[in-house]
Amino acid sequence: MADPLVGAHSYDEPAGGTPPNPLDRLTSWHSDWSGLRVAVLGLGMTGFAAADTLAELGADVLVVAGRAPDDRDRLLDVLGIPLVTADLDAAPAELVAHRAELIIVSPGFHPDHALLEWAAAEGIPVWGDIELAWRLRDKVGAPAPWILVTGTNGKTTTVQLAATMLAAAGHRVAPCGNIGVPVLDAIRDPQGWDVLVVELSSYQLHHLPEGGPGALAPWSSVCLNIADDHLDWHGSAEAYRAAKAKVYNNTAVACVYNKADLATMRMVEDAEVQEGARAIGFGLGVPGPSDLGIVDGILCDRAFLEDRFDSAIELSTVPDLAAAGLAAPHIVANVLAAAALARSFDVAPADIRSALKTFHLDAHRIEVVATSGGVSWVDDSKATNPHAADASLAAFDSVVWLVGGLLKGVDIDALVAKHVGRLRGAVVIGVDRNELLASFKRHAPALRVFEIDSDDTGEVMPTAVSLAAALAEAGDVVLLAPAAASMDQFASYAERGAKFAQAVHDYLGGGSDDDSSSYPGA
Repeated sequence: MADPLVGAHSYDEPAGGTPPNPLDRLTSWHSDWSGLRVAVLGLGMTGFAAADTLAELGADVLVVAGRAPDDRDRLLDVLGIPLVTADLDAAPAELVAHRAELIIVSPGFHPDHALLEWAAAEGIPVWGDIELAWRLRDKVGAPAPWILVTGTNGKTTTVQLAATMLAAAGHRVAPCGNIGVPVLDAIRDPQGWDVLVVELSSYQLHHLPEGGPGALAPWSSVCLNIADDHLDWHGSAEAYRAAKAKVYNNTAVACVYNKADLATMRMVEDAEVQEGARAIGFGLGVPGPSDLGIVDGILCDRAFLEDRFDSAIELSTVPDLAAAGLAAPHIVANVLAAAALARSFDVAPADIRSALKTFHLDAHRIEVVATSGGVSWVDDSKATNPHAADASLAAFDSVVWLVGGLLKGVDIDALVAKHVGRLRGAVVIGVDRNELLASFKRHAPALRVFEIDSDDTGEVMPTAVSLAAALAEAGDVVLLAPAAASMDQFASYAERGAKFAQAVHDYLGGGSDDDSSSYPGA
């Protein structure tokens, strides 16, 4: 028989005690969620997955969004889930009338959003989609362990690498989360999984509780790196870093950190973890015991073997990574981090080597779209912040840099100062151009810098490519590494990269020497 506190949403207050929270009993797919009044904020991928899941559980769901894609609007109608689209500067009347007992918030809602402030004032608990998925993870048999990945940059690549390594070992694995597949969809797969590799954004981590029934307890976890980003969302660098640090909470086996980024080590030192959890470092130098690193061009594991003080296990080599298009230093770091996560799950070194031979980077990640006349044209549109652009620029010696977009409140000056010595010239795009132009003038007044101030989005990339071609010389790389978000002029970083590639091919007119699709190596 169902617990009377679950589904009925009532309680008997103990004499002199604190009334129990009915939501604390909702810790399983098999709990009674029926009739629970839930408001879902947002109708992106995570919002729709939350609404669909809760409707399947029998909850009374209302979706509130500023806008609704037509396909999801129609699907909600089929599912019988009411939708309210309105200006969300205040709680719509339908939301107030719903008398929600729980709100599920999509990642895009800032912490100080009017609806979240309204929920706090009304005393309505707010969960993110990740907490909801964690509570529901036992739909298909025993819950699969979760491996968590976050960081300012490299999350998706590392998730894909780790998942490929786990799959090579024969595990049924789901890469999910911020990578594009909602965790709520993954946990509902009828065949179930052996392990989930979950990419978590700082937005998703922000909403995770640090204790109680909704707190995650991952198998292993990693924060790849940390640099100022999304400050407009979090409000401060401290809040952003605090959100990222949550990835290590309650970790059971391995807290993986970046030896080149001491902030990630401090996160591990401060984390409350399960007894027996180990700190595992990764880096491009020689590894110490409990580390993964590189010795004489060999990627080594000195963490997951008995005699780690006196020996190491070979995982791959730098030449092999170069042959697979994985030799850029920041990608090698991602490989080591992913290998640490896979080794924590007992994946054999041979399976890691096998996985790396077949792995391919996503489009728009240091992707060579053409070479002509000794000039390489490289699309790293996914470098949406200065930290990512820093790693991309460092991979090349002589660069014509296509940079700019929506800076998201971060400072670009240090990035410009660091890399002007490798620049042949620059082409500045996007709405936040003034800061970039001022930085170039301050740090490299003689550098040839072109500004594109056109409001015609369709002309941005053709113009940028034409100007870059005028700057480039044999041996140069024309690098699209914007260090900024794309939404000022493009629908996504993918559209920005695709328009760059198309503009390059149009400009070259079929004159490319090699339409490679991966980083050339070394």
